[in-house]
Amino acid sequence: MATCSSSNPIFNVANNTESTFCRSKLCSSIMLCRPHKVLAQGASVGVDLFLALVENEFIECNYGQHFLYVSIGVPIKDVARYEIIQAVATSETETGVSEGSKNGGLRGKLNKVVLAYSGGLDTSVIVPWLRENYGCEVVCFTADVGQGIKELEGLEAKAKASGACQLVVKDLKEEFVRDYIFPCLRAGAIYERKYLLGTSMARPVIAKAMVDVAKEVGADAVSHGCTGKGNDQVRFELTFFALNPELNVVAPWREWDITGREDAIEYAKKHNVPVPVTKKSIYSRDRNLWHLSHEGDILEDPANEPRKDMYMMSIDPEDAPNQPEYLEIGIVAGIPVSVNGKDLSPATLLSELNEIGGRHGIGRIDMVENRLVGMKSRGVYETPGGTILFTAVRELESLTLDRETMQVKDSLALKYAELVYAGRWFDPLRVSMDAFMEEITKTTTGSVTLKLYKGSVTVISRKSPYSLYREDISSFESGQIYNQADAAGFIRLYGLPMRVRAMLEKGI
Repeated sequence: MATCSSSNPIFNVANNTESTFCRSKLCSSIMLCRPHKVLAQGASVGVDLFLALVENEFIECNYGQHFLYVSIGVPIKDVARYEIIQAVATSETETGVSEGSKNGGLRGKLNKVVLAYSGGLDTSVIVPWLRENYGCEVVCFTADVGQGIKELEGLEAKAKASGACQLVVKDLKEEFVRDYIFPCLRAGAIYERKYLLGTSMARPVIAKAMVDVAKEVGADAVSHGCTGKGNDQVRFELTFFALNPELNVVAPWREWDITGREDAIEYAKKHNVPVPVTKKSIYSRDRNLWHLSHEGDILEDPANEPRKDMYMMSIDPEDAPNQPEYLEIGIVAGIPVSVNGKDLSPATLLSELNEIGGRHGIGRIDMVENRLVGMKSRGVYETPGGTILFTAVRELESLTLDRETMQVKDSLALKYAELVYAGRWFDPLRVSMDAFMEEITKTTTGSVTLKLYKGSVTVISRKSPYSLYREDISSFESGQIYNQADAAGFIRLYGLPMRVRAMLEKGI
């Protein structure tokens, strides 16, 4: 555009002041707008027209603190033809992001990014950051994995106020329980003796849905709000790699200069992103249908006892009812199907057990675990329904699995849990191990009755049509199948290596 040799005052609609704007052509109208969308007389003027006007020097652009000021130098008749008359700022101006260049942002160019979105401060700030740094559209994605209705309220308004072009919400609760939780339950997967893998199982189902949404909306990238110090970044990205290796992955916490909550708030204010006004929790929490985790604050010192008011899914066992409650869990091929004789869908069954277990203080775990990235971390987990189900399934296996099978299954369960914890859900090894678990639990069918009382789960009875337990064999009374005299020869052969070593040592 030609260098300006004169200047005339331009009326600033944003704050009712005059500012000087240089131009070489006669100004016939003034607009306040965003470069990709201009409104005129209530009608939208497209991007192509706007850019064409810029290229042909019909308009001049100058960025102010928050808005773009445009001086139109075309004759009045041409202005009328294009219906560009005293335009106003659109709602999209609220994000304050400079996205005039179609060639990319500060860090490169992406077309459309699907962002794992919660509506909290971090992901709200990521939306304008992506647009500013990658010149892209942002599609926010939220998975309902049972985190609670309150966390889903008002998300669309929040997403669009942050600058997203769309919010996609998918209900994944049944898929989560059926295809992720129950296979881990069947495998007996527990990480480091305690952790029932609540967050670890949820990340691959969310990431898989993000890959699906990216295909649906034509996105060329996905993004998440995980920090560079945690496990979740690995879990998300390994799933992306496994399901669509062509997708670009953007992890803002590994790129930007924001170092904490105050920096994020400052960035949000600078870009006119509504900052969530909810009270900031002193804990870092993750909730889904399987569990609720707590980290941070006083929990960072392993010597500190958790506060009583921290727990949200379960009552303090000391305050639980003084009367026990009995439950019968029905199981088919290693998978829970009913509670007290009532068949339920996977998500409904787990929800009901969460409520029952929670009121008896079931499923509280306090542990120090080894994160995948190398550091130790302390976390407190509430898994009421999951604790009940693990107890029931494992107990039924005591009837239906023989000794060798149970030992091999238990040894593989450790590796299975490690793979899930590390985000390798779609690894062929885990898939193959799952096929093994499915095969050997085909006969793990029956029911287990449990007693819940002040934080404890006690097995009362177990029954199975495929039970390997035989009362006529196990009884201390004499029977036809087991001859006690046979034990003498067995013991001599079984103990032969020990006997030979002792003979060597004594010179016999």
